[in-house]
Amino acid sequence: MTAVLDLHPAPGHPAALVAAVHEALDDVRVDGLGPEELAGTIAELSRARSRLHALELRLVAAAERSSVARDAGCASTGAWLSRQTRSGTAAASREVKLAADLNAKLPATQAALGAGEVSTEHAAVIAHATQRLPGGLSADQVATVEQRLVEQARRVDPGQLRRLARRALQAVERDTTRVDAHENAQLVDEETRALAKTRLTLHDNGDGTLSGHFTVPLVAGSVLKKVLDALTSPRRISTSSTGVASGSADTASGSTSVADRDWAHERGLAFSQLLEHLPTDRLHGKTAATVVVTLDLETLQGRLEAAGLDTGDVISASEARRLACGAGLVPAVLGGKSQPLDLGRANRFFSEAQRTAGALSHTSCTAEGCEVPYAWCELHHRQPWSQQGRTDLADMVPLCGFHHRAVHDPGHRHRRLPDGSIRFTRRT
Repeated sequence: MTAVLDLHPAPGHPAALVAAVHEALDDVRVDGLGPEELAGTIAELSRARSRLHALELRLVAAAERSSVARDAGCASTGAWLSRQTRSGTAAASREVKLAADLNAKLPATQAALGAGEVSTEHAAVIAHATQRLPGGLSADQVATVEQRLVEQARRVDPGQLRRLARRALQAVERDTTRVDAHENAQLVDEETRALAKTRLTLHDNGDGTLSGHFTVPLVAGSVLKKVLDALTSPRRISTSSTGVASGSADTASGSTSVADRDWAHERGLAFSQLLEHLPTDRLHGKTAATVVVTLDLETLQGRLEAAGLDTGDVISASEARRLACGAGLVPAVLGGKSQPLDLGRANRFFSEAQRTAGALSHTSCTAEGCEVPYAWCELHHRQPWSQQGRTDLADMVPLCGFHHRAVHDPGHRHRRLPDGSIRFTRRT
């Protein structure tokens, strides 16, 4: 049963605000507004929306502290909120968690949200970042980190804030190596969870099409996005299989402008083209796209510092070192004043001829007890290339994807056994 709200409450009651908002919205007219009026009104409306959401979260926090959900016969406040807002239990539960965090732990964020200076998305990023701070920080230090994040949230969008938040410890920690290590630990955690979430589902629609849904780690997605962007670039002025020009053109000539292009359709065509041209006879060779991984020499040699992709994303140090073993990603190693020291030497990567020769002495992954076939393995340098290792056949170690990640994961130890296999153990 849905509660009926009295829309004529006493002044100061939250319902009075709700009644005033409803009354004002009933009379709004948007015709005839000039550019400046449109911009200013939208900006202020966004600020008002944040303030209203802040009030809603305060009410949700009050509901969480009370017995309202239990009295309504709901299993949780999230289930109760879902009933009121029809937002779905998962989304409502996240709202309840954010409301509780703002009320109990994040006074600066709650105040900024209440003033309309930041959005709810910003607040969620700040809450997540403070929860991931290392143990041992004082309450004052946590408050300093929160305040710095709020200041940044006033200037950047939630996506940019999420990247900045990985280095939030910088507000109270002068030792950059500790800040680097904390950021790297977060990235490793994100990459581990991303790998666990990786899925691909395919469905034959019975009408000549096949639909699918996939979730892949950031690096794999960046490679795919870069390939599709190259195939659908506005500069590629040509005619697609549908007969529509794929580049920008004069609309008077009958062509389709860039703004009018159906990008989802064109990416679908590009994806189809990519699938039809996959080198299935040599799946472990170089890929068609090059993603540049930027890291300094110390990171390549073992320092825990994040590396950057030329897509604007960042990955952990161990993931960057794993990628540096493969072909198809060119590591841009920077040293000194960001002077290029290496852009991927030709002899850094094992050749297809070496892979073929390796099949004479290897039948599976080199890890002890692993039976993943050699053909499915990635090629790792026994002596790391960053430590003067050579790209010789004798130095080639085939590892499956799991063990290749493990050999670069600081959470694992590995040692070579007398029979040439590699034993992995987790660090305690």
